[in-house]
Amino acid sequence: MAHLEEAKELRPAGAPPKACVVRVSGDLDMHHADEVRSALLRAINGAPPATEVIIDLTYSSFCDSSGLNALLTARQRAMESGHPLRLGAPSHQMLRLMEITDTVGLFAIGPVPQDREPEV
Repeated sequence: MAHLEEAKELRPAGAPPKACVVRVSGDLDMHHADEVRSALLRAINGAPPATEVIIDLTYSSFCDSSGLNALLTARQRAMESGHPLRLGAPSHQMLRLMEITDTVGLFAIGPVPQDREPEV
């Protein structure tokens, strides 16, 4: 089962957002890909201009071709709208799937920023 946490903007107090993070947990498979795709597209469409969109995959343990397709759709939309997109902490299995399908080079991959309370 995939669980989504709606997009959360990370920003210092009074500053524009540095990133918009969407957290995905559970399986990113054919049973959940449409839900994940919709959430990612909402986050990208709702993000302020040029804000990086980070897909936090720390707690996503499995991804099949349907899940990969959802990520590729989000990547395309992010590119069209001028948002950098990064996969945060993908699992070894997901990285292997992306290597096999020759899609690993299409994504920026990196760490997930830590949540911080806004500075007052």
